[in-house]
Parts: sequence; structure tokens; C-alpha cells
Amino acid sequence: MPITVTNPFKGRQYPGDVILQAVRWYLRYPLAYEHVSELLAERGLEVDASCVWRWVQVYSPELNKRCQPHLKRTNKSYRVDETYIKVKGQDKYLYRAVDSTGQTIDFLLAAKRDTAAAKRFFEKVFSSSSNPIPRVINVDKNPAYPAAVEALKAEGTLPRRVRLRQCKYLNNVIEQDHRTVKKRTWLAKGYGSFQSAWRTLEGIETMSMIRKGRVRWVAKGDVVAEARFIAKLFAIAA
Repeated sequence: MPITVTNPFKGRQYPGDVILQAVRWYLRYPLAYEHVSELLAERGLEVDASCVWRWVQVYSPELNKRCQPHLKRTNKSYRVDETYIKVKGQDKYLYRAVDSTGQTIDFLLAAKRDTAAAKRFFEKVFSSSSNPIPRVINVDKNPAYPAAVEALKAEGTLPRRVRLRQCKYLNNVIEQDHRTVKKRTWLAKGYGSFQSAWRTLEGIETMSMIRKGRVRWVAKGDVVAEARFIAKLFAIAA
């Protein structure tokens, strides 16, 4: 069922505030779909775990989309890395970038770990007005990164002045940050398709951005402000 700007919950069996609460719980905390279903049951709502899964598939990308205009700019010292995600038993790669303070800059799920995937990720990063052109990009020894950056400089997408620094210890910030996503993917026991993995990860990463304070007027770790912000995005009275 298509989501409209003015009425994103039209035709749904449950009220919008119930759907948003379930989706936010799943994306914010290390919970399985069955756990969210049980928490709703405690509140007198019988919602099957498969229904919660469908809500997450629909509203995670929408949360990411609606959140983008409210992001604060990060600093210009990038840390870039990728971590593997199991999809149908095979390794896929979640590319992620954070700044030197740990704020999430951007993310992308790719089927391969190669130059084309790295370049596609950088193109996504630099297409957002909330992501400043970096002063320096810190990466590990993966040879795909220098090749991707050089291609972007040759095309004029990235200024020549941007430094690429291959130094593994500088990426400790992002390697630790991967753990938040890995907790969620471990509970999911892998994903059944690339698209379902990507839709879910869009929500998890966006919720992580909100949690870390990248959204304007929402302080880091303020769960009440997080809930109010998300409700406002979907025109729900918090």
C-alpha cells in the first residue's frame, strides 16, 4: 500500500502511533520481531511478528527519507569502512562513514567489495547537502578506496585537495561503531533478500543517527525527544 505524505498510515489495520512505536522499538533496541510482538501484547495489542516485519519493511525507508532534511552537518574528517552482512547465507557489504566524533555520515549496502561499490558509496555520500566535502578520508588498506577516490577526482566530483589516508588505527572509531548494526543483524539471523536487508538497515542506521544526536533539536541519547521527533515526522501527536 503506497505511503502518502499527508496520511502515511492510510488503510492500515492499526493506528499510526502503534505502528511507529513498534518500528521504533525494533530499530532502536536489540530486539527480535518476536520481542516487539510480545511487548505489544503486554499493552493489549495482538500483533504477529510477521506484521511487525512488514511494518519495518515499509516504514524504515520512509523514516530515512523524512529524516534527511533534519540532519546536522558533520565535520570534515571522514572514517570509512565496510562490514559484512549475511544475506541468504552469502556475505554482502555494508559501507559506512562516520566523522572523527563518531557521527554517522552515510551508509550503503553493496553486493560486492570492490572499486565500483566503493565509488557508488562515495557518490551517495557526496550527493547529500548535509555531508560536507571532507578534508581527509581515513580508510584501511582495501585497495578499492584509492581507486574509487582517484576516479571521483578525475571526474571532478571530488576536489584534488581532499586527502586519502590509509591508516588502520585511525578507523577504530568506525570499527567500534559497526557493533550497533551487528547486534541487530545477529538477532535477525541473516536476511532473506538483498532488498529486505537494505530496507531494514536503512531504518537501523537512521535510528542510530537520531540516537547519536545528528538530528537538529534532539540531544544524544534523549529517548523521549527521539520518540517525539519521529512522531512529528509522521504527523502523529506524541
